[in-house]
Amino acid sequence: MCCGALLRTAVRSCSPKRFVVVSSQFSDCGFPHGVDLAEALTAAARRLHETASADSTLDAAVRLTVDLLPGAEHAAISVIERDNRRRPLAWTDEVVRAAEDGGPPAGRQPYWQRLWNAPVAEVADSEGDEGEDTLSGLGLRSVLSLRLRVDRRRLTVLTAYARKPRAFDEAALRVGRLFTTHVGIALDSATVREQLTEAMRTRDLIGQATGILMERMDLDAAGAFESMVRASQRENVKLRDLALRIVATHEKP
Repeated sequence: MCCGALLRTAVRSCSPKRFVVVSSQFSDCGFPHGVDLAEALTAAARRLHETASADSTLDAAVRLTVDLLPGAEHAAISVIERDNRRRPLAWTDEVVRAAEDGGPPAGRQPYWQRLWNAPVAEVADSEGDEGEDTLSGLGLRSVLSLRLRVDRRRLTVLTAYARKPRAFDEAALRVGRLFTTHVGIALDSATVREQLTEAMRTRDLIGQATGILMERMDLDAAGAFESMVRASQRENVKLRDLALRIVATHEKP
């Protein structure tokens, strides 16, 4: 059994339950032996917020899921569209990528459809009454799927998988709900950072293009910008792409 994916519960007769991380599969996650759940989640949150982009946040999240969630052996994050087609964004291995890629089974409602109305969807045994043939064919018997984001058109979900049936208990659900909160916050933060960085780059690019047109066409700043806007509308081209074209043309020898 992979010790890096284990959390054990220390129970004393006169004290409340306390979840403890026994060890870490990933040496760079910074989870020392015997660290409790709050400390482990704090370390995981720090790791998530240290990522440089939304994509790297997703990659860190699926690896941390296997490390933190009791029973988890594989994990993926995917987008689910209104037609119940799934598209994986990050995954720990090709087995779960195959499980996540594609649409619902023919003639049957997939288990993940429940996530439109509930924050959690589970498959206790893919070879049991739920009949998830695709999962059982890949050797994946248990599933715990949790919502990260939801809007009218799509869901973003984190899903943990295990090769044995009924692998996820109440402890796994508790840890999963706490962890997905941290992942959602980190993902929102990374997305905002990327958007702000892109906005700054776009602003600088448009400023360069405006300066070039001021020099070429003997215009003031407002006139040069307006001419770009009109050209963008006329050619049905984004203003940023038009500015990039102007700057690239100017830089050619």
